[in-house]
Amino acid sequence: MKSLRGLVGACMAAALLAAGTAAAQDWPARPIRLIVPFAPGGGTDILARLIAPKLAGALGQQIVVDNKPGAASIIGTQMAAKAAPDGYTVMMVDSSFIINPGLRKDLPYDSLKDLAPVAHLATGPVILVAHPSLQADTVGELIKQAKAQPDKLFYGSGGNGASTHLAGELFNLAAGTKIAHVPYKGTGEAFAAVLANQVPITFAGISSARPALDAGKLKALALTGSQRNPAVPDVPTFDEAGLAGVDSSTHWQMLAPAGTPQAVIARLNAEVNKVLQDPEIRERVAGLGYVPAGGSPQDLAALDEKEIAKWRQVIQAAGISIQ
Repeated sequence: MKSLRGLVGACMAAALLAAGTAAAQDWPARPIRLIVPFAPGGGTDILARLIAPKLAGALGQQIVVDNKPGAASIIGTQMAAKAAPDGYTVMMVDSSFIINPGLRKDLPYDSLKDLAPVAHLATGPVILVAHPSLQADTVGELIKQAKAQPDKLFYGSGGNGASTHLAGELFNLAAGTKIAHVPYKGTGEAFAAVLANQVPITFAGISSARPALDAGKLKALALTGSQRNPAVPDVPTFDEAGLAGVDSSTHWQMLAPAGTPQAVIARLNAEVNKVLQDPEIRERVAGLGYVPAGGSPQDLAALDEKEIAKWRQVIQAAGISIQ
């Protein structure tokens, strides 16, 4: 009886695999929806609209960018997680996807089970910037000053639980400092506060920080990531500055509903990797201060597991909670 059941199960699995392969061979037969869980104009939306036309050309079908903002990307992500796993809905997310599991216990989806990794699109190094009046020009000097004056230095962020907030707490943990957090209503307000010298430091993306750096209105102390960024070649990495373990880079990735045929995911992954090798795309991505990524879905799955665990640990250590 057991052997018969096993045979039946194997036959059913083979039939499902064959059906999925056949469906994938006909895919795509209509436009594909690319959900962006943020409002138009942000980094994720810009990257989606940059890549979509090239990907559409490779697939022979239109890619429709569909902005579904709200609740720190949760609304749009839930829509993608609940969509039919037929290859006609994918989504693009930033690091909120790997931060939210540690911040929120009531997520309406399981980040690692309900969504399937497709492709790692790009990374965005985060730069530690300071008002010129700050009496510290290096990471080492900032740490020395922070330890000499505990709780008298402040950093601004885009709000409680924002990526810039967690970047500051990761710095505190790595450096053994207690630089106090000042939340603002968005990264733009935090950046403006540093320009006005209301708080001395913040973490920011390269594209938003570079104009102020070029104008001498801010100074850069260090950059996350494993290597210097061509957009700001004179800014050292945190590792070069002598402080290891501060990698709060943003990761942009494409996901699909769990259960999407593997052949579809493999095709999407291959085509996205080709797009990321396009010289025009690489130039425009670099112009945003991002670094094209690429790799397999398995590589991305491993990255997500590692990053979710890392940020959960930072959130717990810093005692961050979102009501």
